[in-house]
Amino acid sequence: MGILLVAACVILAGCGGRRGGNIAYDPAGFVAPDAPDLPIGNLEYRLGVGDVVSIYVFKVDTLSGDQTIDAVGRINLPLVGPVSAAGRTTGEFEDDLERVLGAKYLTAPKIAVTLKSAAQRIVTVEGSVLQPGLYPIGAPTSLLKTIAMARGTAPEANARRVVVFRHIDGQRMAAAFDLKSIRRGESPDPIIYADDIVVVDGSSTSKTLNTVLQTLPFVTLFRPF
Repeated sequence: MGILLVAACVILAGCGGRRGGNIAYDPAGFVAPDAPDLPIGNLEYRLGVGDVVSIYVFKVDTLSGDQTIDAVGRINLPLVGPVSAAGRTTGEFEDDLERVLGAKYLTAPKIAVTLKSAAQRIVTVEGSVLQPGLYPIGAPTSLLKTIAMARGTAPEANARRVVVFRHIDGQRMAAAFDLKSIRRGESPDPIIYADDIVVVDGSSTSKTLNTVLQTLPFVTLFRPF
């Protein structure tokens, strides 16, 4: 607990509308996150936009293969056309396909559906923003767009210090970014990935960052030395 409190103090050092703290700004090692584990073992996982499923139709190779669920939650199956998939478990989707193909094209079809890759779709935005919360993203986005999803920074926000937490090489990493410099075009707008946690500094942020630090199993701070 003492270590967590020290880390919280390190992060929170330097409030008052300026850069500060021992988290490095835009470090080179803050790369894309680790690939997520597939929730294949979770029978209740609901398919969503961007997920890739492998469809195997017994003895019908032309109907078998990988399919990506499109922006409206469907896959395009040969002979049949668009079939809704989003919101269904793989088992439910198998039943749907067997019913559709069995109605017109095949006699008692046997179909297996497995999740090949899952598109993570949530980014967490906390701290001094107008609407903190969990926000869905279909693909990697930018920090500015992420803050915009949370309705922008709050009046008391320190826009010069935004901390992003990310899982890299098996550890939780943190990096700081300066929104003012980004908005002026002086610094690049970093990419934000699903499962990132974005915390905007400000006078009311101490409790939020403390909670984040206690929730995460381990945090490695990028230091400028």
